[in-house]
Amino acid sequence: MPSSNDSNNSNNSSHPATRPIPDPNLVDLDALYAPPTLRIQQGVLPRLADFHKAYLAQATFFCLATGDASGLDASPRGGPAGFVHVLDEQTIAFADWPGNNRIASLRNLQQDDRLAMLFLFPGLDVFMRINGRGRISTDRDLLNELHEGTKVPKTATVVRIDEVLYHCGRAIHRAGLWNSEGHPDRHQLPTVGQVMAGIARLRGDSLAPEQVTQADEHYAHVVRQELY
Repeated sequence: MPSSNDSNNSNNSSHPATRPIPDPNLVDLDALYAPPTLRIQQGVLPRLADFHKAYLAQATFFCLATGDASGLDASPRGGPAGFVHVLDEQTIAFADWPGNNRIASLRNLQQDDRLAMLFLFPGLDVFMRINGRGRISTDRDLLNELHEGTKVPKTATVVRIDEVLYHCGRAIHRAGLWNSEGHPDRHQLPTVGQVMAGIARLRGDSLAPEQVTQADEHYAHVVRQELY
């Protein structure tokens, strides 16, 4: 029979498996958070100003959020400074370059044109955000404009901006994102090949050690050399 301690533990409401999930509609957010300052509210604009364009001219990375009826997706986008092109004060465009061929963002936009972009600027403690509506374009002139070297993308995403704003960089400092001393030790984490081997095991299959090594070598080459 279980001891009294066992019984008490099984009824402990703090255990993750038994902790009740509060109804989010019952949380009074206005009582917990102060309203944004007037300056913050006025900083949300419906179109690009010159200072936004200056940041976009230096932008090399952003995360793209899209969704459809089945759920949400977020994926990274990167390129040389200015790879996001300003077409006018309310329209920007960027190329789609090779990834894992899930093309989840593109498929989502075919069903739901809403998107969000979060720009990170290495070394800076500020984010820039753009929320808007996206459409997939195969316009030849636009694709040629978005070329990288001799490579021309298959498609581009054209974004009609609903709002653009800056976001404070507290999260960057909480994460120590630009501090190399806080970066994870890659030798303490599974390699891509080891992750693939783990996935194979979950599916009742296995990868030989040489296959793991080959997977690591292939990934290291592709992710650095086959960018376009």
